[in-house]
Amino acid sequence: MLRFKILASTIPLAIAAFLARGELFASTQPCISAGDTTVQLAALPWQAQSHVSFTDDPARATIRVQIVDNAESADFAVIDDTDTDEPGACSVSAATRFIGITSSAASTDPVIYLSDNDGADYRIYVKSRSFSARDAAALIVGARTKAPARLAEANL
Repeated sequence: MLRFKILASTIPLAIAAFLARGELFASTQPCISAGDTTVQLAALPWQAQSHVSFTDDPARATIRVQIVDNAESADFAVIDDTDTDEPGACSVSAATRFIGITSSAASTDPVIYLSDNDGADYRIYVKSRSFSARDAAALIVGARTKAPARLAEANL
């Protein structure tokens, strides 16, 4: 009976550990390599270390991202025309930064205006089965945005 009680008490702890790390329902999330780290869209809200949001109003935007028609004129291009992933290209490590897309931005979070218009801060080209233009914009802005102050202060 004691063994059953111990087993019954450890199962919820194991499930909580899987959920906390996001591995129980994890699916492949869009990611990019940025220097010595990777930047990945968070699968679960609590995984995100920083957030971005999108707006349809250019006056509310803090960053403008233009969708361009060819990779040569883009600052960032996503093209996946292969059926296999490059092994280890976006492996999750302690240096991985997770970006969350939120519908309501905090005052310090970037607000992205995604359009086809000129005069943008970044230009992206996306031809992908796994990335949307929003995913690519969130990743490039998240990769270029500094870490939140509380994380930067912790690294001092």
